Amino acid sequence: MKLTRLLALALTFIAPAQLLYAQNGVKQTGKVTAVAVNGQDVDITTENAFVKLQVYSPNIVRVRMDKQKLADDFSYAVIGKPVKTKVTVNQTDSEINITTDSLKVNIKKSPYQVTFSTLNGEVINQDETGLTTSWVNESVTTYKHMQDNEHFIGLGEKTGPLDRKGNAYTHWNSDTYAYTTGQDPIYSTIPFYIGVHHNVNYGIFFDNTWQSDFNFGASNNRFSSFGAKGGEMNYYFIYHTHIADIIKSYTSLTGLMKLPPLWSLGYQQNRYSYYPEAEVMRIAETLREKKIPADGITLDIHYMDKYKVFTWDEKRFPDPKAMTKKLGDMGFKVTLIVDPGIKEEKGYGVYERGVKEDIFAKYPDGTYYTGQVWPGWCHFPDFTDPKGRAWWGNELKKYAAEGVSGIWNDMNEFSTWGQKSPDNILFSFEGKGAAHPQIHNVYGLEMIRSSYEGYKAARENKRPFILTRSGYAGLQRYAAIWTGDNRAENDHMLLGVRLMNSLGLSGVPFAGMDIGGFTGGASPSLYARWMQIGAFNPYMRNHSGINSKASEPWAYGEEVLEITRNYINLRYRLLPYLYSSFYDASQTGSPIMRSLTIDYTHDENVYNGLYENQYMFGKAFLVFPFDGVTNYGKLYFPAGKWYDLYNGNVQQGNQKIALDLGISKLPVYVKESSIIPMQSQIQNTTEAPSDTLYLHVYKGSVNNKFVYYEDDGASFDYEKGDYYKRDISYNPAKKAISFGKVEGSAKSKFSNVKLVLHGFGDNGMPVKVNGKALQAKKDFQSLMVPISRFDPTGFSNPVEGEKVNSITFKNNSDAFSITY
Repeated sequence: MKLTRLLALALTFIAPAQLLYAQNGVKQTGKVTAVAVNGQDVDITTENAFVKLQVYSPNIVRVRMDKQKLADDFSYAVIGKPVKTKVTVNQTDSEINITTDSLKVNIKKSPYQVTFSTLNGEVINQDETGLTTSWVNESVTTYKHMQDNEHFIGLGEKTGPLDRKGNAYTHWNSDTYAYTTGQDPIYSTIPFYIGVHHNVNYGIFFDNTWQSDFNFGASNNRFSSFGAKGGEMNYYFIYHTHIADIIKSYTSLTGLMKLPPLWSLGYQQNRYSYYPEAEVMRIAETLREKKIPADGITLDIHYMDKYKVFTWDEKRFPDPKAMTKKLGDMGFKVTLIVDPGIKEEKGYGVYERGVKEDIFAKYPDGTYYTGQVWPGWCHFPDFTDPKGRAWWGNELKKYAAEGVSGIWNDMNEFSTWGQKSPDNILFSFEGKGAAHPQIHNVYGLEMIRSSYEGYKAARENKRPFILTRSGYAGLQRYAAIWTGDNRAENDHMLLGVRLMNSLGLSGVPFAGMDIGGFTGGASPSLYARWMQIGAFNPYMRNHSGINSKASEPWAYGEEVLEITRNYINLRYRLLPYLYSSFYDASQTGSPIMRSLTIDYTHDENVYNGLYENQYMFGKAFLVFPFDGVTNYGKLYFPAGKWYDLYNGNVQQGNQKIALDLGISKLPVYVKESSIIPMQSQIQNTTEAPSDTLYLHVYKGSVNNKFVYYEDDGASFDYEKGDYYKRDISYNPAKKAISFGKVEGSAKSKFSNVKLVLHGFGDNGMPVKVNGKALQAKKDFQSLMVPISRFDPTGFSNPVEGEKVNSITFKNNSDAFSITY
């Protein structure tokens, strides 16, 4: 009787606790209760959820889950569609198995649990047993088993180390002026990461626009996880044996970048702010006088009338169209900053037209949301409404008519004074309706979409250049991104490198940072080092803040000016290589700044904090972002053979060296078997180089192919076939350098090619063309020359480096092969 009474008493306490737990605690997915196979889709019902697994391709499987019936499918990020795939689905009482020709998916039924494995049965990624996916109120989280020695990389614009293991991150686009090197979150959201372990690698893209959180073993030693404050559990699992292919598959989902205008790859001189017009012209004229190659000048918010977007301060800039014409005649393009906040002011035409078109975000009572930013109290366009996007594009026509070439989207997190926009702001969400928490992370994406589409239409067949501070997955379709308001400090310079490398891993090839630092003032040595590294950034932008030291190349003395000019010169000589690399990015998603994890994934050294900042610039150059304070650092050379860019000396791979180096030279090496096209020196991209393309080939032991690409660099005519492209291959076993037949209808700007062979010996070589001995002084000439090398000191004429074999020939469209 006592035992019975004790049990009854216990139950009176347990039952309410269980009820409370069920109402407010964790809700697990539970057991599978029903399964329906529909072609490449498997629909699963569990005790507490509805699940859909979709095979998007042999290498991509999508997982959608919700506590209620799944809503109509929609994404601002994903534009790729499922491709027809051979799929086998089998099930038993205890499990479901989905197999493609690339991977297997196993779903346990009691309870629901997913495992992804190779065809050989190696586990790639799996739910953590006992946790899987669960809900706490409206928040949803998926827990993944953390493998031994697993590395986590990517996740977009995230501070901290290359390897995310042991850390946690939040995605909530934030205006973070002068952020610290470990601050999170900052400006943009790309919820895509890559996991690496046991010689396998995979990617997970969590397409959920609510505030999301990723945990890679922070405060626990059991799992990694990703989840959001609302919405579905909606992720894409990607498996390939190479990280480059994972990135390619990710960009097949979220889209590829368009080819940028060639001028945007040149040096950009920025300041917060250049005004009035006389100051802008002084900067432009000084760049030309000092022979610092440059293509762009950017105007910050002081060009506007009291910070009101789509206006000019008429005293500072009395004739914008005439100014852009003068700058254009000097070879400069103008980029203007635009902010989304529209000042609430009667008589301000932009505001009046916005009210007339009813394009502003609203409160539930139908009144417009008002937040304070630079102009004062503002309304904010609803870029999730097609009519809002069209309105914005129509307003941009003013700048197009005035000769402006680029649009810089700022404050688009969106940012307001106070940094606490209310949750109850309502947006169209393409007519479906959504509140601020669901829209916040995609607001910047839809703003740059509006800018890109509007400016493309306004400038007819001219490629727009769009820059952004904020965005979401898929932002590469519309804009380049820079890493926001950094500091003029050494650790920020190196952090900027990691941020760009991480963006590259996350499908964004076109990225830059404020070279020299936005806040504070760099020392001469730090500035020089930063500018050297900047020459090897996809987007080379020098930018400093209003209360900071002037940051033009001549502001730090003659020695720094010479160093800076040398590296900008080198960038301009490398434009054929860089533009071809951007073409590759537009086709494959391959980044320009390549973390060493892409090509040396399972080399543990590349994750080491001593070497994590090293990267490839394109596929040929190994760049060591050396310290800008002590000029001392440790270098790691991955497997292979590496040539010193400056003197041709060979460094064998799988080695670590320490280097004490003066500030005049940034360590840069060339990978063996590389093919690098270069041109003569120019001061801007409107200036034609000489008629000779210099094609540098470095002797190696591995095959290599480089896709050389040209077009007019300005229009969309390349989409109609108006381009010049050919494959150039190096085969050391056959001792051959082969030129494929030209594709495209355009003619190359280079009528001659000078083939420069590095490491092939310092004596002349017998050369054959298509198997026949070379006929000198006809179409080909072969001789030994001392090559004029890039001089890192800048205080003398170009020095003579190693002797190389040089072959000059006419550039025609036929395929041919040179053997040696």
